[in-house]
Order: sequence, then structure tokens, then C-alpha cells
Amino acid sequence: MKNTEIRELSDKELGARIKSEKIQLTKLMFNHAVTPLENTNTLKDTKKLIARLLTEQKKRQLAANAQ
Repeated sequence: MKNTEIRELSDKELGARIKSEKIQLTKLMFNHAVTPLENTNTLKDTKKLIARLLTEQKKRQLAANAQ
């Protein structure tokens, strides 16, 4: 997901996406602990996506508080 796509999400969609990505990361980490993943970059990519989503959410909160 690109940053432009993240900016186009509504607040509710952004929150839902963060929640679903965190669940997916938990599942990936559990699966990796049981049997190693073929591509471990998916863990890194998922973490980065969550960070970008959280950054956008925080930016919106700060903009709302500043007004």
C-alpha cells in the first residue's frame, strides 16, 4: 500500500486497516515461530506498513488538535 493510498483512507478505514494488519503480523510471527517462512521480508514489510498507518493516524490527530 502506497502513502497516497493511505492518505485517501477515511479515519474509520484507517483504524480498521491498522487493526487487521496487526492481527496479520501476529499470525505471521506465530507461523514463523512454528515453521520458518519462505520469505521473511513479509514480516518487515508488514511492520513498515503498520508504522506508516500509525504515522498517518497520529498526523491526523495532531492536525485535529491544532485547530
